[in-house]
Amino acid sequence: MMKFTEATLARRIDQGTGRSPADLVLKGGKFLNVVTGEVAEGDIAICGDTIVGTYESYAGTEEIDISGLTAVPGFIDTHLHVESSLVTPHEFDRCVLPRGTTTAICDPHEIANVLGIEGIEFFLQSARELVMDLHVQLSSCVPATDHLETSGANLSAADLLPYKDDPAVIGLAEFMNFPGVLFKDPGCLAKLSAFSGGHIDGHAPLVRGYDINGYLSAGILTDHECTQLEEAREKLRKGMHILMREGSVTKDIKALASLIDEVNSPFISFCTDDRNPLEIAHEGHLDFALRKAIRLGAPVAAVYRAASWSAARGFGLRGKGLIAPGYRADIVLVEDLAEVSVRKVIKDGRSVTDASFAARKPVAPVGLRSVKLPVLEASDFAIRTNNAGPTVKAPLIGILPDRIITERRTAELAVSAGGVAADPAQDALKICVVERHGRTGNGGKPNIGRGFVQGFGFKRGALGSSVGHDSHNVCVVGTSDEDMAIAANRLTEIQGGFVAVLDGKIVGELPLPVAGLMSDQPFDVVEKKLVEIRAAAKEMGCTLPEPYLLLAFLPLSVIPHLKITDKGLVDVDQFALIEAFA
Repeated sequence: MMKFTEATLARRIDQGTGRSPADLVLKGGKFLNVVTGEVAEGDIAICGDTIVGTYESYAGTEEIDISGLTAVPGFIDTHLHVESSLVTPHEFDRCVLPRGTTTAICDPHEIANVLGIEGIEFFLQSARELVMDLHVQLSSCVPATDHLETSGANLSAADLLPYKDDPAVIGLAEFMNFPGVLFKDPGCLAKLSAFSGGHIDGHAPLVRGYDINGYLSAGILTDHECTQLEEAREKLRKGMHILMREGSVTKDIKALASLIDEVNSPFISFCTDDRNPLEIAHEGHLDFALRKAIRLGAPVAAVYRAASWSAARGFGLRGKGLIAPGYRADIVLVEDLAEVSVRKVIKDGRSVTDASFAARKPVAPVGLRSVKLPVLEASDFAIRTNNAGPTVKAPLIGILPDRIITERRTAELAVSAGGVAADPAQDALKICVVERHGRTGNGGKPNIGRGFVQGFGFKRGALGSSVGHDSHNVCVVGTSDEDMAIAANRLTEIQGGFVAVLDGKIVGELPLPVAGLMSDQPFDVVEKKLVEIRAAAKEMGCTLPEPYLLLAFLPLSVIPHLKITDKGLVDVDQFALIEAFA
């Protein structure tokens, strides 16, 4: 907890009582009181980084006329992975802070699954240099499931404990291995015990009934994986803090918005989880989530309360989330409350400008040579079967719109000398996950998991990505083994990113050389590249609005129902690998 000197307290008292001019006064506008729900008039007086006066009239050393605007507390994103924004923390700061996200709580488990502790230290160092507040949760599941996939690192409770008391750290990040919790896996229990009594984030998709009771009994407090209203309602009833997610792939607010009301809003917050610069530029960040909830009928004051005070309360961020004396001067000025039209942001009592970002110290990127693959051949992507017939009944990963939950489907696929073939007519494309950390193969070919997926829709070509939650192996989906090999090899050459291949030619790419997850370029450059590669996928016939990030979720072996890793197809309901093409 931050302590203040007597001199600082004396200045705040003098400025709050009006005995001396405030450092900064916002005059002429209104502010939303998320305690009472009222839109009030009156000056907002600020001393240093702290609000010291509201509802009264103040004089200030600096005064800003905010006529026509309404001040609201800064937005708090309660769960995200900066890596999934495809930019570094410094660029993420520059991208989202002007849109009102003044605080974010991140789990760096994407980079931790690639680089281990080095990745977490990169985020802690970056957090100290940003304008926004970036709080770090210590990644609990590196890897998410060690018996089902190969990651670049393994972190135990002993690895994490030295960082427990770092000022930037809140607690233990999302406990994705919910089966490990329910079946009392020793490694899971060791981490939960080590961080017991502190904040522990949850991750419990479709976990209900007795199972969610057991999961919560382990000291887990939140969940951002609710995709159904009754699921969220049950978890809320049982004391879980619900983080409503609106990302680039997973969009849950439409299903959950009716849960937001004056009674429930103290126990609900918003998060983006995974949202890239293209959606941020075209739609917004948390401001988009708030706007969507309001348009769906959620009460305006309850929405802003959930985005600020409720979030601060749920994560123990004392002194944040209200426009009131004694609270941090993180203030967003909007022209229209219902439209969440952000016009200006105040962070720590200072206006956010280009100069705010220019004054930051840079942090050197890490993981610039993290894709460790040999040259792959088309034959490496062949799917063999012992079935002697002309066809085989193959399991399919079935994609669902706006969700990372998948279905388990089947299709009759042709068998030839080259193995089981993709069938674009059925939208049954081949998908392979290639271990890219250099931990398998003993210098030869690495692990390759092989299967089929339905939902991409394209008729020719291949898409490749080095972003594959959570172990971040190379993921390739395509209609031909030749194009899939070209995509995988190109990802090695550019040291990670997204690639589109059509008829043997690379038709689009976005390099992500920082751990194979993030660009070393400004966010607006990444946005432009995303437009280009999304267009390339569409030219191939892809019907998904966000194919690359959707592809990145297909290896996530803790999200039901059928997924794929470098070790093969995973039945998430049974938490086991399956024999698919015997």
